[in-house]
Amino acid sequence: MTVGQTPCVTAASNRDRVLEALRLSSRPLDDDQLSQRTGVRPRQQVNQICRALQLAGAVRRWEGPDGKIVNELVERTDGVLAEAPRTPHSGPLAPAAVVRTLDDHLPAGHSAEQRHAERVMLDLLGRDLALTLEPAKIAVPSGARVEIDGCDSGRTVLVECWAHQGPPKSAQRHKVLADALKLTWIASTMYPRPRLVLCMSDPAAARPFQPTSRTWAAQALLDLAITVHVVEIPDDIRQKVRAAQERQYR
Repeated sequence: MTVGQTPCVTAASNRDRVLEALRLSSRPLDDDQLSQRTGVRPRQQVNQICRALQLAGAVRRWEGPDGKIVNELVERTDGVLAEAPRTPHSGPLAPAAVVRTLDDHLPAGHSAEQRHAERVMLDLLGRDLALTLEPAKIAVPSGARVEIDGCDSGRTVLVECWAHQGPPKSAQRHKVLADALKLTWIASTMYPRPRLVLCMSDPAAARPFQPTSRTWAAQALLDLAITVHVVEIPDDIRQKVRAAQERQYR
C-alpha cells in the first residue's frame, strides 16, 4: 500500500465480520444492524455479503416483523452452524467494491477495529446480563441528546464500552472517567435509576478502575455505583485492536 493511501478491508474479512456478528447475536439481524455492528460500509456491501452467504447455504434471509429483511445463520441437522465456503479471492476488492476504513474521521484512539470490538463486547455483556443491548440516543429533560454505547429496551441498564488493550495511560484514563460522568449525568435524569456499567475487554485496562486498585478513580466509580465489567473477546479481535493501537500511537 502506498504512503497516504487509505487502507481497505478485504472481502474475506468483511464476510468474517458479518458471520461473527450473526454468531454472537441472540436474534436475527437486518443489513443495517449488521453494518452498524461490524463497521462494514457502505450498507450495500453488507447486503451483497449476506446474499452471497444465502446462496452458499450459510445464511437464511426472510422478512422480519418490522418489514425489513433479517439474516440468521443456518444450523445443520447436528446443531453445528454452517460455514460459508472460502472464495479463491485473496486480494483487495475491485475499486467499486472497496470498503474504506473510517479512521481518518474518528477521534484519536478510536478505530474501526475498536468500534467492531466494542460491538462484540456489547453482545457478550448482553449475554452475561441476559439482556439485548443496543446503541441508543437518549434525550434528557433539557432537550439535549446524548449517545451511549448500549442499553436494553427498558433502559434498566446503561453501558459504555472501552476496547483498549493494556494498562491505560493518563489521558486514556480520562476517557473512561468522561464516560463515567456521562452515564452518571444521564442516570440522574431517569427514574428508577438504571444500572450503570463500564464494559472492558482486558483486565490490565480495567485494573486501575477496579475496587482492589485503591485509586481515587476506582473509589469514585464505587461510590457512584458504576460497575466495571470485563468480558473476554475472541483473540483475533483482541489482536486487531492491539494492532490498531500501535498504528495510532507510534
